[in-house]
Amino acid sequence: MKRTRTSSRKQQHVELALTKDVSFRAKSAGFDRWEFLHNALPELDLSDVDPSTRFLGKPVALPVVVSSMTGGYPEATRINRQLAEVCAQLGLAMGVGSQRQALEDRAFHRSFSVVREAAPDIPVFGNIGAVEVARMRTPDPVLRLIDLIRADGFAVHLNPVQEFLQPEGDPRFRGVLEGIAMLVRALPVPVIVKEVGSGISAEVARRLMDVGIRWIDVAGAGGTSWAAVEIHRRRKPRTLFTGDVFWDWGIPTAEAIRSVSALRAEVPELGVIGSGGIRSGLDGAKALALGANLVGVARPFLQALHDAGPSGLRGAVEVWAMELKGTMFLAGARTLDELRRKQLIQCDEPLL
Repeated sequence: MKRTRTSSRKQQHVELALTKDVSFRAKSAGFDRWEFLHNALPELDLSDVDPSTRFLGKPVALPVVVSSMTGGYPEATRINRQLAEVCAQLGLAMGVGSQRQALEDRAFHRSFSVVREAAPDIPVFGNIGAVEVARMRTPDPVLRLIDLIRADGFAVHLNPVQEFLQPEGDPRFRGVLEGIAMLVRALPVPVIVKEVGSGISAEVARRLMDVGIRWIDVAGAGGTSWAAVEIHRRRKPRTLFTGDVFWDWGIPTAEAIRSVSALRAEVPELGVIGSGGIRSGLDGAKALALGANLVGVARPFLQALHDAGPSGLRGAVEVWAMELKGTMFLAGARTLDELRRKQLIQCDEPLL
């Protein structure tokens, strides 16, 4: 099959994420600033802890979304199939990577549809970029993408930093909010708006809520820097402007979760996904206690799959789950609702 520019770029993104230094350098996700108050008398057994929840109308065993990563080139079929198989086995939700390539031609449609084939019962959501949404005059292209994977939800990703730095980027964001509003009105499934690693502020979240968005993935700074990914790509043709000063651009994930989840005072049904630099079940528990409904994990799970195959990915998820359950036990939280009510304190305060 002939690869398009989009499919070649998608493959480069995955290869760079797995082989290059693309982490934030001078900025953490912010979870190191927070600690749970230890509960020496939890009054429950570890076996009592239940981290299950619901997402997009379906049950999940863990409050984890295997975040949108890839699709649209030949090798992505294997990656997405294996990710979906493990998600189905362990009861996780999954988002596919940007489906822009699927709008260009049908060559790699199966790299997306394989997710639903491998995981018929889990929550799955589709994905398209904000720039594409700004150009749409009808929801028909997105309706086709939803049908392709039988999606339970659909994500629009905001990536202005990436489009600005991408050598072939298209930083034209005028009209994005209007396009999102159109999708909210027209789509038969919930619309999720997500960043890709630079965070969403309360001000942006409020504008999204005003047009009907009820699921926001803050995708903050501290994990994979997509600025770094594109900086690596810019260096290959060696351009005068490499964009290095933007490597650490963004809102730390912990701060984004806190500020966006506070908006539930205005819209109680707002759902928040915390992603970006969540490297352990302990980080995930902190994200939930800071206000997230679920957390998203991408590169750590992709790396586990790359290094050790599906069994390695299963092992990584199982370790993550035990870290989350252990944190809940040590904080004295039987359920996720109880965990969200537990006290988090900043590390510069005394641990009482």
